[in-house]
Amino acid sequence: MDPRKKALDDIIDAKQIRIVFQPIISLRDGSILGHEALSRITKQSVIKNPEMLFTYAGEYNRLWELELLCRTKALEAAYQFMIPPYSKKLFINVNPNTIHDENFKKGFTMDFLRQYQITPQNIIFEITERNIITDMDGFRSTISHYKSQNYRIAIDDAGAGYSGLNLISDVNPNYIKLDMNLIRGIDTDSLKFAIVKGMVELSKGSNIFLIAEGIETSEELETLIGLGVQYGQGYFIQKPDAEIRDIASSILQAIKECNCKQGLTFQGMSPNNYIKNLCTFTATASPTERVKTVYDIFKQNPECFGLCVIKEGIPVGIVTQGDLALKLSGHYGFTLNQNKSISEIMDRSFLAVDHHTPISTVSTLAMARPNDKLYDFIVVTENDQYIGTVTIKDLLQKTTEIEVSVAKHQNPLTGLPGNLLIEQQLTQCVTHGTKYSVAYLDINNFKAYNDVYGFENGDLVIRLVADTLRENITGGTFIGHIGGDDFVIILHDHVNEGYFVDMVKQFEYRALNFYSPSDIQKGYIITANRQGEMEKFPLMKLTCVVVNNQIDDFENVIELTEKLARLKKIAKQKMR
Repeated sequence: MDPRKKALDDIIDAKQIRIVFQPIISLRDGSILGHEALSRITKQSVIKNPEMLFTYAGEYNRLWELELLCRTKALEAAYQFMIPPYSKKLFINVNPNTIHDENFKKGFTMDFLRQYQITPQNIIFEITERNIITDMDGFRSTISHYKSQNYRIAIDDAGAGYSGLNLISDVNPNYIKLDMNLIRGIDTDSLKFAIVKGMVELSKGSNIFLIAEGIETSEELETLIGLGVQYGQGYFIQKPDAEIRDIASSILQAIKECNCKQGLTFQGMSPNNYIKNLCTFTATASPTERVKTVYDIFKQNPECFGLCVIKEGIPVGIVTQGDLALKLSGHYGFTLNQNKSISEIMDRSFLAVDHHTPISTVSTLAMARPNDKLYDFIVVTENDQYIGTVTIKDLLQKTTEIEVSVAKHQNPLTGLPGNLLIEQQLTQCVTHGTKYSVAYLDINNFKAYNDVYGFENGDLVIRLVADTLRENITGGTFIGHIGGDDFVIILHDHVNEGYFVDMVKQFEYRALNFYSPSDIQKGYIITANRQGEMEKFPLMKLTCVVVNNQIDDFENVIELTEKLARLKKIAKQKMR
């Protein structure tokens, strides 16, 4: 007998599988979204790892039995730690060629889950991009079936295969898990950075949340937070464990610090700017409510724009007054529909967002909807439970308010945070006492350049500085524009001037494009100095000085800025 088949049979028949859990956490506040259930072999075998196990199970036609064993073990293990009952998301890996098997449907019913006190909306089927789907039509139909039952779908290993975008388009998942090879070294790999940045934009416009897999370093974590990836998992956060444990305080602190230095106030991300602060509790109906009853509600309350259809506290559909009126119009519309349950004609494809979603993100999602849904209200949930709705009118008013507030506190020339936000960031550094470095940059001989080439060219040079900083300072580091040719950079790490050498050289090289060939050849320009005397001024250079709390312990922001000013004066004198 084939030793691989014998080993496979032994593992399945003797149920020699145990489950370990790895948490998936918010990269905004460190809260636990859920856990991925990972299967491990409990005995010595010629089958060395789970990947080999599932490969052989497919070859020897025992994939269905193996998956049933693994997910049953996962639910049993989750149930063991349900004190109180497990209310997080449970991510379970599923082969896409198994999920639409009738055995799967029969074996993964509401009754099957009920014995473990887990609701369907807390089950996420992870479908890996690595597997080739042999029956795409059947697969799509099955995905629709499970979505209608309130299960959630995640595309696993996105970026590991070649058909990822097609799979995302076909499935329209709730989550996309970015493959660990895409995450590895993202802090130093510009191509990976650009790919994930593009995925973040996709996420913003599609109401699909990203989960970065395989985070192993603080630098990767910081970069992902800076990019706006919503969730993460990996050894740096927590290794897989047989027990469900809390996230280490050091990790929570690291996430807090990384988010702190993003300048979230500038981005309109203060607690008051989450969608929960706009939502109001509005009328609801059960799926069994008759259409005529809902029609009467609208008739008696002309100001009621719509209602949400709720089943066991979970939104399953919406009904708008205009849409219902359209369905009941015509010679027989009312007669044919009045006695139907509202679930038969409700809109099942609606925008629902978590209460902790930023208003700016909700606005993007709402405006990305098809024209016929553009003005539908938005449903707000907490732990998937209905808490209220938000109208487009209220959303647009708040979005405008945020944009006006942001515009007031950013430099109009560069779009970077201005003095108020810079001061807030510096105050946080001095007050919290965590690691930080502050760099102060300005342009040498900028006034002379302005006098010779004019203010319009001077503005272009200032924009060049801002663009150079943005391009070279990644990972969400705070960049502020004090005014004129003065800039500040705040990092939550200990660095010195050497950290910025390449960036300074890049600016000085690019600045040559703003001079005439003759001035470049001479290496200077001639104009009047502050005393009105003609003087030779070297071409523009960028001065950069740095302070950090590894060397200095500043009592307040004034002490910090005064030292920066002294260092800048010394540096400028040396460059003359």
